[in-house]
Amino acid sequence: MSALPAERDQSAAYSLLDLIQGSVITQAVSVAARLGIADVLGAGPLRAEEIAKRVGSDPEATYRLLRTLSGYSVFESRPDGRFALTPTGDALREDAPDSMRGIAMLMGHPLLWEEWGHLLESVRTGEPNLPKLRGMGAYEYLTANPEYAAEFFQGMGSMSQPESDPVVAAYDFTRFGTIVDVVGGRGALLAKILARAPEARGVLYDSEAMTADAPAVLDAAGVGGRVTIENGGHFDKLPAGADAYVLKHILHDFTESACVALLKNVREAIAPDGRLLVIEYVLAEGGERHIGNIIDLWLLLLLGAKERTLPEYEELFAKADLKVVRAVPTTSPVSIIEAVPV
Repeated sequence: MSALPAERDQSAAYSLLDLIQGSVITQAVSVAARLGIADVLGAGPLRAEEIAKRVGSDPEATYRLLRTLSGYSVFESRPDGRFALTPTGDALREDAPDSMRGIAMLMGHPLLWEEWGHLLESVRTGEPNLPKLRGMGAYEYLTANPEYAAEFFQGMGSMSQPESDPVVAAYDFTRFGTIVDVVGGRGALLAKILARAPEARGVLYDSEAMTADAPAVLDAAGVGGRVTIENGGHFDKLPAGADAYVLKHILHDFTESACVALLKNVREAIAPDGRLLVIEYVLAEGGERHIGNIIDLWLLLLLGAKERTLPEYEELFAKADLKVVRAVPTTSPVSIIEAVPV
């Protein structure tokens, strides 16, 4: 016998309620990250009172926070009254290999929280709301607010960094002689690529401010002697004649016309038999659950930009005389879209 409609409705309603209250869990995780609770628990289980003493919080409130997050497998509530890290909670440690502490703190930041409160307006209009809210574009706002910018980029980095190893494992970079990382920041991805391609040389291309710390990053990875740093903006002339041009999470920050302009710069610079390697989320055609769909809403809200499906990338690249030859999946949420000049 099938379930009664009322029973089905009740189950569906509580499933929806769990989603609705997700914002509360976001804030709870963010608070745990900002207090450094996972770092304190890294040495072993502790009672809430001891945790509170070490992080400077109220003991009872800390217990209530830990109890709530234990229900979401961030922490483990033990029979003896102590709390312990779970594999999920371990990623909140600042020194965890794939630490998510930065993005956890960012997602609970009052400024970002305020911006998400205006998603309705962006969905109604199809336009970014941040310029209306702040009176300036996203990048201008970050420049004007360096303290928030530091937290913002740290959060973005904690999302992006775990993708690098899967990228270099999924694609053979050894066939290239010279690899240009376009708007590559501090060079962390380029360093991993060159470690896998010991005969290749690299060019790190970004603004002077963004590459300021790059020499230390590249030297620490043992590849500094094989990298040239060139400074410029997103839409300036790129270093010419390389075998491969890498763009990681760059195109999704811009409108279509800006993307085409950047891709045309790559097309002008690339060797005749070179490869463009775009590392982005590739969205499914349907309603598949994917982190890229969440980031897509974020891009709508802040920048008026978007994530794309593979056919949308093919159409975009064609406008710059580039042809997509394949999309290489990785064990992370990103794919490597490989294109050639035509």
